[in-house]
Amino acid sequence: MKTFERILIKIAIIQIIFLLIAQIFFHKLDAFPELKQITQYEGVTENNYSEVLNLIRSKE
Repeated sequence: MKTFERILIKIAIIQIIFLLIAQIFFHKLDAFPELKQITQYEGVTENNYSEVLNLIRSKE
């Protein structure tokens, strides 16, 4: 049972390392500029909370 737990811990650590590497690759190195353009086009990166709040208030 101890060896199984050690293997699971090692797998979790390896996954965290690969997650960090992927985040650096995608965000810091600007690997896919098209992805950045798509998120800007869809409005995901904008802070438009006031429009949402106004919409909710108008429905009340």
